[in-house]
Amino acid sequence: MSQIQLFPDESMTKKCQSAASIEILSAADVLDTLSNTESVNTIILDPWYNKGVGGTRPDYHDWLSGVIAAASRKAQHIFVWGFPEILAFQIPNIPEGFSLVSWLTWYYKNCPSVIRGWRSAQNACLHLAREGATVYPENFLNGKQLERWKTGKMRFVPGPPSVLEVPLNVGFVGRNEQTGHPAQKPLAVIEPLILMSTGENDTVLDPMCGSGTTGEACLRLNRRAVLCDSSEEYLSVTKGRIANYVRTTNGR
Repeated sequence: MSQIQLFPDESMTKKCQSAASIEILSAADVLDTLSNTESVNTIILDPWYNKGVGGTRPDYHDWLSGVIAAASRKAQHIFVWGFPEILAFQIPNIPEGFSLVSWLTWYYKNCPSVIRGWRSAQNACLHLAREGATVYPENFLNGKQLERWKTGKMRFVPGPPSVLEVPLNVGFVGRNEQTGHPAQKPLAVIEPLILMSTGENDTVLDPMCGSGTTGEACLRLNRRAVLCDSSEEYLSVTKGRIANYVRTTNGR
């Protein structure tokens, strides 16, 4: 499987093998990607949701169960995005050795839906983790809290809420992030997943990366990322986005 690599700072990468990096694979089906990549800390799965944009398939629930099972063989943490009524079918099929850590909700008020009736205002995300997998709630502490935690003065580490209230990137909202992908997620709903499941320099795999939000989030948080998608078009968008972020960050 061919690939390209992009680094936030090439000179730093030569000095330090642990520098954050992005590896972008050639376009491939998600199951092929999961079969051919090395084990990682975290996998983020963001498939089409079998309604609206992206079309439908009659075997969607069985297919998604197979994708989750394949991911469970390569990661300690798995995040699976979808609408609540779609993801509900996956709860009885959680892979052996994994458990449901949290049912996360992304809540947004600015959905431009023209459907007559209830207007969609949420996505769900299942956080599945292997038994004994490390979580990192300390990544959400402020400076003073972090000092207390490091000195052992905190009885417990308060984690973030399981509801992420972040507006959709539509219209003037999130204009600097918008790539034109019809189902693009804001950085603000991907970054918490990475922070909860990884430490610095850990690796995140996104085999359905769309426009590359996971990749940019990993660079911002000093994590490694492996990205792939079945669409050559969106991989091209991802490459441009990551390259632009690298240039902007380095002042080039």
